[in-house]
Amino acid sequence: MTIGEAYKQLQQQLWAVYDDNEAAVIADMVVEHVTGFRQMDRVIHKATVLLHQQEIQLQKHITELLTDKPVQYVIGEAWFANMKFLVNEHVLIPRPETEELIEWVAGCGLPITSLLDIGTGSGCIPIALKKKLPVAVVTSVDVSVGALQVAQQNATLLNADVDFRLLDFLDEAQWKSLGTYDIIVSNPPYIKESESSTMRTNVLAFEPHIALFVPYTDALLFYKKIAAFGKTHLNKNGCLFMEINEALGNETIAMLESAGYIAEPKKDMQGKDRMVKATLR
Repeated sequence: MTIGEAYKQLQQQLWAVYDDNEAAVIADMVVEHVTGFRQMDRVIHKATVLLHQQEIQLQKHITELLTDKPVQYVIGEAWFANMKFLVNEHVLIPRPETEELIEWVAGCGLPITSLLDIGTGSGCIPIALKKKLPVAVVTSVDVSVGALQVAQQNATLLNADVDFRLLDFLDEAQWKSLGTYDIIVSNPPYIKESESSTMRTNVLAFEPHIALFVPYTDALLFYKKIAAFGKTHLNKNGCLFMEINEALGNETIAMLESAGYIAEPKKDMQGKDRMVKATLR
């Protein structure tokens, strides 16, 4: 089987699960992963015959993709902020919307020498910010051992000096182990389990629930905890930056205002309430 035939066959098989555009994008990602050839190179090498091991790998990927498993988990990697991150079932797949949060933090105009990320997942937020703010001391915490292992691997591969720590942020007794920071950033869990019926199957079935769902009925639980933490752990003129549930933008702003912050919401490129910046009065 040639590279050109492999791409065509994969795309056709994916039509059973995805629309034409998604099938084409996913086929492109998989064939690039298997062959090492980017799209432009595959045009030149379309008649190159796949190695036997590559054919086996391709068939394995097809089988997994037809179960609706996200392509990033199938190939074990995802692109974020122009960097390739390792991903697996312990971490959420990095979203393009989160890149907008990164740009907002990095371009906020504040002198940033210390930064805390809460809920590291793949490490995409702290690593991307460390790359953009090389003088900042970056600390990142997560309750998941599996997530921290992935994040540390990514930091090593991408040559980013981030201090990863195992910590249950909801346990306020553990806050004393943390310092004070110019910036506290987070994309915390904000979905109530009662909302799971409205979610896409490939998200619900494969992405880690601990990173998606709040463990209680209060969707703003993590935001309230972060707001309380910020009162004693933000340096002077420091700020919170958080990704938010687009359906709870007003509620999130109101909570932050009542907690003593000046809150500034920001829409993403799709016009959705996606982020908030909060500064203590």
